[in-house]
Amino acid sequence: MLTTLHVFLLQSWQTGFIALRALQRNRLRSSLTALGIIIGVAAVVAMVAVGNGAQASITAQVSALGEHLLTVFAGSKRSGGVSAGQGSASTITLADVKAIQREVTDVVAVSPEISTSVQAIANSRNWSTTIAGESPEYLQIRDWKLTRGSMFTEREVRSAAKVAVIGSKTALELFGPLNPVGQGVRIKNIPFVIIGLLESKGAGMGGQNQDDRLIIPYTTAMKRLTGDRYLRSVNLQIRDAGRMTIAQDQITGLLRQRHRLTPGDSDDFNIFNQKDIAETVSSVTGIVKLLLGAISSLSLVVGGIGIMNIMLVSVTERTREIGIRIAVGAQPAAIRLQFLIEAITLSLLGGLAGVLLGIIAARLVGAVSSFQPIVTLDSIALAFGVSFAIGVFFGYYPARKAAALNPIEALRYE
Repeated sequence: MLTTLHVFLLQSWQTGFIALRALQRNRLRSSLTALGIIIGVAAVVAMVAVGNGAQASITAQVSALGEHLLTVFAGSKRSGGVSAGQGSASTITLADVKAIQREVTDVVAVSPEISTSVQAIANSRNWSTTIAGESPEYLQIRDWKLTRGSMFTEREVRSAAKVAVIGSKTALELFGPLNPVGQGVRIKNIPFVIIGLLESKGAGMGGQNQDDRLIIPYTTAMKRLTGDRYLRSVNLQIRDAGRMTIAQDQITGLLRQRHRLTPGDSDDFNIFNQKDIAETVSSVTGIVKLLLGAISSLSLVVGGIGIMNIMLVSVTERTREIGIRIAVGAQPAAIRLQFLIEAITLSLLGGLAGVLLGIIAARLVGAVSSFQPIVTLDSIALAFGVSFAIGVFFGYYPARKAAALNPIEALRYE
């Protein structure tokens, strides 16, 4: 048994050596044949990396909204058939917020929100930015940290204090490299003191720069800046992700009751569930990633057809060589193995070059885009697996045809 195994391994090694020499004799043809596989594998690796990167970027943006977040928006106000947009209606009050805190036990943190655009002036500079009136719990809800200073307190909310926490982008535009904490800033000619600097979060959902803002107590925004008596929105943190739908239903029922809406009336508010948004985004980006991989895989099939065509041409050109090998004792299995090895070698070498090219292409995309493509070991393993399968699948028919040649006819072939 051992002797038979040694003979088999020796014959296989010799067959492999003959196959590699055949490829080496036709370097240009071999390179051009592998080109289809190279392009196909590179496309698969790059496209899957782009899909992974886009999915990770969007997921991070959703996560940056906060943990277990529900956002209640006021409805839209209409004038002459024209909608002023979500949050424009006067439907949500501070009394509604207190009722939610009191009656919905799954709510652990609440931040009423008033937002407006203003021109901030400081340090002989001015900058158009967003003012967000919030509660001290806003940073907890949004999972947002401070790099300097501190957040305002409930006492400062009650007194409508003129204090602000500043985003890193706004701080850079108004104060440059200076530490903004302790500095003054004027908003609508009202002096505010910067008491904290927010950690940078970058772009959020919709591409808006989250770092370009000033956060002040919501009471200060309502009394000193906007004069509003109604809220644009309310941010709510729910105790448990599994309770978000239940809490959403309770809040909906409570607000409908407080707003005296009948069963036939539409809600005059909207509730956005972060969990639903995350699941929808994940589903959509997963489908996009699958489509990108499937479309780029078509070029692999084209490359496989190219390998089969070249191998068939090779069988025809080497008919006499095959006849001689069979005449001196080569078994059909050895002939078949030789051509299979040639096809698989072309596929695997093309796969290796394609993976390297795909990684380079992914990095180039990352250099010019707003997200970083992610190359995973799974996509590389898949590319090599598909390359091997293509070599076997598209190389089998030419190999079988070569092994089935009649040695007498093959020797006569010119």
